[in-house]
Amino acid sequence: MRIENNSTFLSIEQVQNQYLGKTEKTSGTVGLKNSSFGQILSQIQNSQVDGVKFSKHATNRLNDRGIELSDDQMNRLNNARNQASAKGINESLILVDQLAFIVNVPSSTVVTAMDSQETGSNVFTNIDGAVIA
Repeated sequence: MRIENNSTFLSIEQVQNQYLGKTEKTSGTVGLKNSSFGQILSQIQNSQVDGVKFSKHATNRLNDRGIELSDDQMNRLNNARNQASAKGINESLILVDQLAFIVNVPSSTVVTAMDSQETGSNVFTNIDGAVIA
C-alpha cells in the first residue's frame, strides 16, 4: 500500500491561524484562560488549594436538605480542618453551628454532612478526633 503525501492537510498552526485568528505560534493552551471552561477550571483549582473539597455524597446531602454554607461557616470549617491536621487527626468530626461534617483530613475532603435533624443518636464512628468550630 502506497501512501502519497497530500499537501492539502493543514498543520495545527495553520488551523489555529485560520479558525482562531492566531498569527503567531503560542506555547501552551490556546486561549484557555479566556474561555468559560478555563475560568471554571481555574476557579475549581483555586478553591481546592485553600479549602476543603466536598465528596459527591456530601454535596448530595447538602443539596437534598437545602443547606447552604455561609462564607463564615466555610472559613470555620477550613480552620477546623487545619486544626485537625495540626493534631494529626485523619478522620475528624467537625461541628459548625448545627451542622456536622465528617472530614478526611489528609485529603481535605468532606465525606458526609449532616444537620441537627440527622444526627439522631449522636453516635459517630470511624473518626479519630473532633473539632468544634
